[in-house]
Amino acid sequence: MSTAQDPTIDPAASAGSLTLQCQFCLTWNRVAAERVADRPKCGKCAKPMLLDRPFPLTEDAFTRTVAESTLPVLVDFYADWCGPCKMMAPFMDEIAREYQGRALIAKLDSDRAPRTSLQHQVRGLPTTVVFKAGKEVARQVGAVGKPQLTDLLRKAL
Repeated sequence: MSTAQDPTIDPAASAGSLTLQCQFCLTWNRVAAERVADRPKCGKCAKPMLLDRPFPLTEDAFTRTVAESTLPVLVDFYADWCGPCKMMAPFMDEIAREYQGRALIAKLDSDRAPRTSLQHQVRGLPTTVVFKAGKEVARQVGAVGKPQLTDLLRKAL
């Protein structure tokens, strides 16, 4: 489905791109925002880059993804053992589907990325941070519902 057919995506707002590292072969890919709904594939290994759900980031990929993506990037700093993080996960899934092509919804396991979590002053989980042009524009500490997460993301749109 193209973005012109999807009523949740405003084609005028979708001009931009994402810079993502393939989860399988670790190759960097630039994905045009208007092609996100077409389920883009890695240019090297041809595995799908699924952007209709939160995209998992690694400590090594975090900085480049946030800095080089021209769309807003909402990052869910979470941990597998965190109950409130698990409660928020379905909302993050819904927002990723609804905002594909307008923003990147990503997740970063704080236990596996302690340096990045420290650098971004993540002191409580879950912490949700919205970046635009590589800079933090909004932050929420603690579990919240979908309306609050959507409001947070809208600060960067």
